[in-house]
Amino acid sequence: MVTNKYYKLRLINENDLKLILSWRNSEKVRRNMFTDHEISIDEHRNWFQNLEKNNTALYLIFEIDNQPRGLVSFSDIDYGNKNCLWGFYLGQENLPKGTGYIMGCLGLHYAFTEMKMRKVCGEVFNFNKVSINYHKKLGFKEEGYFKKHVLKNGQYEDIVCFALFSDQWESKNL
Repeated sequence: MVTNKYYKLRLINENDLKLILSWRNSEKVRRNMFTDHEISIDEHRNWFQNLEKNNTALYLIFEIDNQPRGLVSFSDIDYGNKNCLWGFYLGQENLPKGTGYIMGCLGLHYAFTEMKMRKVCGEVFNFNKVSINYHKKLGFKEEGYFKKHVLKNGQYEDIVCFALFSDQWESKNL
């Protein structure tokens, strides 16, 4: 677990499911996710049960003063090549400016120090300028661009691919 006095990441558990589902089904989160339909409770439970058996995905709750505020995920974890894909969102509205940056820093610290990843990748809709800028602020570099790659609201959208290497992270955060 990554932690400090006020902020921490911890593994999700069954007690978090209701809250995660409410976050995930909120319009604020769904509009920027690849899977954007409203998720049923049964689909959500199945996802969690499958996650418990999956060693290539990891989901963490971001807490401030022991209160859940967001989620950081790692998927397509390849321990042999030491890379993964990450995702994240703040579930709570009206959080102080900079909260997302703190969550991202904790998530990347976790990936590079706890998981021993060499490379963390991110995929962002081209229309999501906030997330594109967020990745750049955290030190990610653009590695690719997939044109008309994901079906969203009846049309195919472009995806920007980002990557951050552990040595870049370490030099930025010493």
